[in-house]
Amino acid sequence: MIGLRALSFIGIAFLLALEDRTSTPVCNNPVVEADTLKVMMVADLLLLGSEAGYINRFFRDHYMSKFFRKSFESLKPDLLIVLGDVSAKGSKLTKTKWLSVLHQFYQMVGPFVDLPFHATLGDRDIGECSDLDVNKVNWISRKLPGLDRSGCGAFEIGNVSFVSLNAVALLCDNSSLRFDVEKVIESESLELREVIEATKTRNRSTDSTDANYNFFWRESTLSSGSGPVLLLHLPLDRTRNERFGGTEGFERSSSSFIERLNVVPKNRELVGTGLYNLLHTLPLNASEYILQALRPRIIFSAHRYTFSDHVHFDRTREIIVPAMSWNARDDPGFVIATFQKTGRDVNISYCSLARESHILVVYASIVVLFCLACLKG
Repeated sequence: MIGLRALSFIGIAFLLALEDRTSTPVCNNPVVEADTLKVMMVADLLLLGSEAGYINRFFRDHYMSKFFRKSFESLKPDLLIVLGDVSAKGSKLTKTKWLSVLHQFYQMVGPFVDLPFHATLGDRDIGECSDLDVNKVNWISRKLPGLDRSGCGAFEIGNVSFVSLNAVALLCDNSSLRFDVEKVIESESLELREVIEATKTRNRSTDSTDANYNFFWRESTLSSGSGPVLLLHLPLDRTRNERFGGTEGFERSSSSFIERLNVVPKNRELVGTGLYNLLHTLPLNASEYILQALRPRIIFSAHRYTFSDHVHFDRTREIIVPAMSWNARDDPGFVIATFQKTGRDVNISYCSLARESHILVVYASIVVLFCLACLKG
């Protein structure tokens, strides 16, 4: 007959296997087609760097590193994008402490270091309008790949064009950064129009046999979805959608106990610089300006810490990427976006990670069983 000690060790082995299993993300709607670009979208890592306590350094960071490694092994993405709030309170950190956050970030992403990656700036990273420091924004932007001095960027990979904007600056009427971001939008809009016009001109030149064809024809407006993939930290405004009967997509409702109790989790307040306003969106005029100027293929934003799939009044789709941090919620997650290299389709897969409460239960059970085994020994 198997003794209690043997049963305890069997239980420990089972729980260890379960612990390893729970570090693998679970994704819905996976795509394994060839000739696609697979992008892992994460947000709100809320890293503390050298200010991290014991629980963060030896538990949360350890597990997030395992989540990244398991995600890399199972999903094999081509690109990593972080949609802001890499730091929990970066706007208050010295340069030395910011470097410790970046060191923590590179350690956490592990195998993703060898992949292309891009990060946008969030309000936790650079502060809100009242304490926005242009010089500090410039310094942080230089530490992240692909960002200009204003915190914006543009790049192309796998025939897919991306544009990232410093959305926080667009909230600040009197900041020089706002004007810099608007210049980026105008520049990208002009480039988009020139590319589309050149393409149309080539097509007309090839297909038309009319000698009187006007090669200087110019379309008055760009069609929706003809522009780049847009990356933001703050979501666009949705009030016009409600006024004009826009379509609201699926919004994931979390069963997290902490979310049911309070819209703003208490631990979210503790890691930042005061109440974190999750209702922040870009102003209506800025949102419409972006939609009209860039005609995004699709928009990815963050800041709400829950997953949302939304369609704007002009049929532009916006995905809000959930927080990938136990500092923000009990059940973190991320998004895998799969782009067809030869078409406009984008497949969205929501991936969930293990709840912190479940991991803690597993560890507590292992400790109890180990103690029982020792007592019987």
